[in-house]
Amino acid sequence: MNSTPLSSLAADTRWLDATAQADLVASGDVSSVELVGAAIERIEALNEPLNAVVIRWFDDALAEAAAVDKRRSNGETLGPFAGVPTLLKDLWTHAAGHPMTNGNAALKDAMPISQHDTELVVRFRDAGLVSVGRTSSPELGSLPVTEPTAFGPTRNPWSLDHTPGGSSGGASSAVAAGLVPIANASDGGGSIRIPASCCGLIGLKTSAGRISMAPERDESGLSVAFAVTRSMRDTATLLDAVRGPGVGDSAVAPGPSRPYVDEVGADPGRLRIGLLAHHPLGGPIHPECTQAAEHAASVLEQLGHDVTAAHPAVLEDAEFQGRFMAIWSTNMSLGIRRLGETLGRDLTADEVEPVNWEMGQFAQHLSASDYATSLAAVNDYRRALQSWWADGWDLLLTPTLAEPPVRIGEHDAQPGDPMAGMKRAASFVPFTPPFNTSGQPAISLPTHVTSDGLPVGVQLAAAYGREDVLIQVGAQLERAGAFTIPVFD
Repeated sequence: MNSTPLSSLAADTRWLDATAQADLVASGDVSSVELVGAAIERIEALNEPLNAVVIRWFDDALAEAAAVDKRRSNGETLGPFAGVPTLLKDLWTHAAGHPMTNGNAALKDAMPISQHDTELVVRFRDAGLVSVGRTSSPELGSLPVTEPTAFGPTRNPWSLDHTPGGSSGGASSAVAAGLVPIANASDGGGSIRIPASCCGLIGLKTSAGRISMAPERDESGLSVAFAVTRSMRDTATLLDAVRGPGVGDSAVAPGPSRPYVDEVGADPGRLRIGLLAHHPLGGPIHPECTQAAEHAASVLEQLGHDVTAAHPAVLEDAEFQGRFMAIWSTNMSLGIRRLGETLGRDLTADEVEPVNWEMGQFAQHLSASDYATSLAAVNDYRRALQSWWADGWDLLLTPTLAEPPVRIGEHDAQPGDPMAGMKRAASFVPFTPPFNTSGQPAISLPTHVTSDGLPVGVQLAAAYGREDVLIQVGAQLERAGAFTIPVFD
C-alpha cells in the first residue's frame, strides 16, 4: 500500500492511539506541528489507493497546530487530545471556512464553504483535536458502503478489493490504515458500527441525545455523531469531552455517574447477556459472522458473565421495515432539498444518485397519514425493544454484520432498478438499524478475522443511556486480548 518510505516520526506514530499521541505532545517529546505534519505525510503517502481522504486543508491544520503549541508554551490548560490530528466526515459536519459536499457530485463541483461549525466540531476542537481534512461518505450517507459517484470508491486497507463499509467508510479506512488515530463518524442505521466491523476498529453508537447534533440535526431522530477509534480509552476519553446537550436539543440522555474514562478497567460485575448469532429475520448469515459472535460469547463467559441464547422478540418483526420507510424516504427528500438550498437551486435527477433520487421521489407521494403511521410504528418498536432490557437483561451480543466486508460494487444501482443497492444492504446489515430506531447505545468491537484475512466485528447493545456498561465490557475484552486492531507493514 505504501511505496514511499515514511519519515521516522510518521512511521513511529502511525499505529499509536490518540491518547499515546497526545502524551507525546504533553510531554514535549513532539510538538503538535510535528505530529500533525506526520499525519499529513502519511495521508500524502498512503491515501491514493484507499481514497479515504477526499478534502484536505493541510495549511490551516498546521496553523492550528502551531496555535496549540503556543498555548501550551504559555501554560494554558488544554484538552485531552491537544495537538492530535483527526479527520471530519464529509456528511452534515460543518467546519467554518472549509467545504463540505455530503458526497454529492454537484456540491463537489461547487465546493461550498461552511459559514459555521457544527457543535460536535467545536467540541472536537475544544478537546484539542486538529482536523486536517474530510473523509469520504456515500452521498447523503444512504448506503452501508462508501462509493459515491462524486469521489469514487473508498477501499479497505485490509483488502483493496473490498469495502471499508459505510457511511463512515472514509473515516474507518483512514484510521485502520494509520493515517490518523481517531476520526469523526456518524450513524443513522449502523454507519459507525458497520465500517468499524469492516476495518477492525472500535465503533460506538451513542444513545440518542448523548451528544448534541446542533445546530441543524435532531437528537430524537435516527442519527448520532461521534467517532471511530483504535482503543477503548480513546473512545471513553473522547466521549467525556464531547457529551452533553446543546442549545435547543430535542432529546438529552441522562448524564453518567462518573467520567466514562473511569469505566475503562472498572468491574462490571456478572452481567446477563443475550446472544443472537443467527439472522433475526431468517435470512442468510456468513458462518464466520456467527463464529465471531459465538467466540465472543465464550470469552465473555470466561470473564464471568452469564451468556444465554436469547434476544428481543421484536427483532423478528419483518413488517417493521415497510412501516418505517415513510420516515427514511422523507429524511432523504429533506436531505436532497438541503443540498439544493446550499446551491441556491433545486437539484435535478441527474445530479443525485439513483437510489437517493428514487427514495426522495417516493416521499413526494406520501401523505401526512403515512408519515404519522411510521412515527407510531417507530414508537411501538422502540418501547418493545427497550422492554427486553427493562426485563432484566444487561447486554445483547450479535454479529455486527451478516457478512464480512463485501466487494466494491456490490451495492451499485442496476439498470431498471435504482433501489438494488438498498435491497442488497438489507441482507448485509440486519443487526445495526434496530438500535437507531430505539435510541440505545451499541458498539462494534473487532474480535475476529476471517480465514481469508478480513475483519469481522461483534456488536454489544445496552439499555438506553448505559454507555458505561459498553465501555466496561469492551475494555474487559480488550484486556483479554480479544481485539484485532490493524497494524500493516
